[in-house]
Amino acid sequence: MKKILIVEDDRRIAQNIFRGLAAENFEAEIAYDGITGKQLALDKKFDLVLLDVNLPGMKGYDVCQQVRMYKPSLPIIMLTAYGEIEDKIEGLGRGADDYIVKPFDFRELMARINAALRVSELLNPESTDKILRIADLEMNLGTKQVKRGGNAIDLTAKEFALLEYFLLHRGRVVSKMDLAEHVWHLNFDPGTNVVEVYINYLRKKVDKDYATKLIHTRPGMGYIMKEE
Repeated sequence: MKKILIVEDDRRIAQNIFRGLAAENFEAEIAYDGITGKQLALDKKFDLVLLDVNLPGMKGYDVCQQVRMYKPSLPIIMLTAYGEIEDKIEGLGRGADDYIVKPFDFRELMARINAALRVSELLNPESTDKILRIADLEMNLGTKQVKRGGNAIDLTAKEFALLEYFLLHRGRVVSKMDLAEHVWHLNFDPGTNVVEVYINYLRKKVDKDYATKLIHTRPGMGYIMKEE
């Protein structure tokens, strides 16, 4: 079942869309402000986002741009009362895949959703065997399984996200600021030790019992994943 995030501050419109999607066998979740919508889009797995423009907390254009930075293949359809060509150009320029003006017929919305999902599936076919590797460590992005030396490693969701970021940037130094922004989606607070805490958690699970260490500290710079 496809899952759609509705980011819309008008509760009547949001609930109507929610009920309509349920009738079409979609699963949906609602956020009523931009900040919550951004966090949900980044933290959870959705197949598509319906995003209003005029939102409290954070405008839809800004939400779209920030989500697009971290999830470039996630389809985003903007819903707005602003129908001027400049508004459409703004939305599409910030990363939206489509733009529909209120009021709209729900049948048109469904047609736009289905079209966006078809394009997404063609461009990004899901694969259960997309695997990231370094040395004898492997991460299956489809099944969410991690193994080292053939042994399964049980990770929390945040530990998995941290390890994924390291694997995607293996061989490169990443700073604590990079990790805070991309794994926790937070502005970096130099007073917090959350990054160090989770690095220690991860090391205990993927490095402690193995001769070849993969996560290395670069004093004053950050961390690097490589064989040494």
